Amino acid sequence: MSDTVKLEVNEKSIDLPLVLGSEGEIGIDISKLRSQTKAITLDPGFVNTGSCESGITFLDGEKGVLRYRGYPIEQLAEKSNFLEVSY
Repeated sequence: MSDTVKLEVNEKSIDLPLVLGSEGEIGIDISKLRSQTKAITLDPGFVNTGSCESGITFLDGEKGVLRYRGYPIEQLAEKSNFLEVSY
């Protein structure tokens, strides 16, 4: 796998870094897109946008999956107390 993806905007080509998600999914770091191309992105509802990197959480809104440190959030909410989850 390449470490970058090439994007062409207004006849200008830029390389954007790829990032690897906590469960192996591939992401594209577009943080410099605007400064390099003057273009922005549109993602209604932020369905395909990650706001930060996390090594301890995983979220897939389409499938209704939320995990914290590998545990389903439902399991933590039903069977764990605050101290157990915080450590």
